Amino acid sequence: MKVLVIDDERAIRYSLKEILEMEEYEVDTAENGDDGLKKADATRYDAIFCDIKMPGTDGIEVLRLLMEKGIESPVIMISGHADIQTAVECIKSGAFDFIEKPLDLNRILITLKNATDKANLVSQTKILKKKVYGQQMIGESEGIRHIREMVAKVAPTDASVLITGANGSGKELVARALHQQSNRSMMPYVEVNCAAIPSELIESELFGHEKGSFTSAIKQHKGKFEQADGGTLFLDEIGDMSLAAQAKVLRVLQERKISRVGSDKDITVNVRVVSATNKNFQEEIAKGNFREDLYHRLSVILIKVPTLDQRKEDIPLLVNHFLDQICSESAMPRKEFTPEAVDMLVKKQWTGNIRELRNVVERLLILGDSPVSAQNVRDYVI
Repeated sequence: MKVLVIDDERAIRYSLKEILEMEEYEVDTAENGDDGLKKADATRYDAIFCDIKMPGTDGIEVLRLLMEKGIESPVIMISGHADIQTAVECIKSGAFDFIEKPLDLNRILITLKNATDKANLVSQTKILKKKVYGQQMIGESEGIRHIREMVAKVAPTDASVLITGANGSGKELVARALHQQSNRSMMPYVEVNCAAIPSELIESELFGHEKGSFTSAIKQHKGKFEQADGGTLFLDEIGDMSLAAQAKVLRVLQERKISRVGSDKDITVNVRVVSATNKNFQEEIAKGNFREDLYHRLSVILIKVPTLDQRKEDIPLLVNHFLDQICSESAMPRKEFTPEAVDMLVKKQWTGNIRELRNVVERLLILGDSPVSAQNVRDYVI
């Protein structure tokens, strides 16, 4: 593990370096704030010790700049002249901990272990979230760049978002990106496929039910709104929801309260609702299949996801991405695609969008030659 010590006192720098090297840490030192910032920019440290009182750029300023740069190494502030107010200011500014001089060996080692344990936990959480929520949107087409810009602007707010687009175009990926980039990212992300739930069960699924409220209700059940409390609820294919359920969803959006099936007790929930549909809502509203007032509640922000045929320039990037993904998940040997094979995939009409492209890449990995040729595409795809 690598540690950086920033302190203008030579004796402190080298005593800390000696102590930590005895514990088998790899230690770099910096005699001032500017030198420390340069080293933290160039090297990924598992922890940083930083003195507060230094000539030039002091420790508080170093801490602030480290936070601004997005450097994720835990920072442990040290000082012999600080008071409680300074310590509180450091913690509020993002420091992991604060240690007073003269430095105590046991305190140093315990604090360092706690800091590195936390850093490892944060790193593992990010890896796990990538597995759960998937990778970021792949592509450099104008349509995808526009969606990324929209997500960056909208995610930090609590505005309801309606995502429209064809089946398989990646609406779920946009919803996950909105959650990941929001202030709710550490809270639950709950998905509901409204088209997959029978109309008679949708209310129980969304709002929960009390024991005995209907024949098969053998115990109390918390609905998706309660499960997503504090986080994001993604209502996929909301255009298939029954009118009765629509009325209750509208009430939740207006009042931020739900009541379980079989109960008259209101439960307050704090949920950001993101919904998606492959239907034309104006037509559905005209037919009486969807409530217009609910549509306006859901569509504070509208994001339209382009079809794959509308972003063909992204296909080579997507093919490469799916190759990496499938080979990693299935422990399959990687096969490259010849330029002619990729060109044929670009020219193909993709009625199934991204989902169809991924299936085709997997099929060609299994059945195709190495490298995958244009003839393989003709044999197994076209």
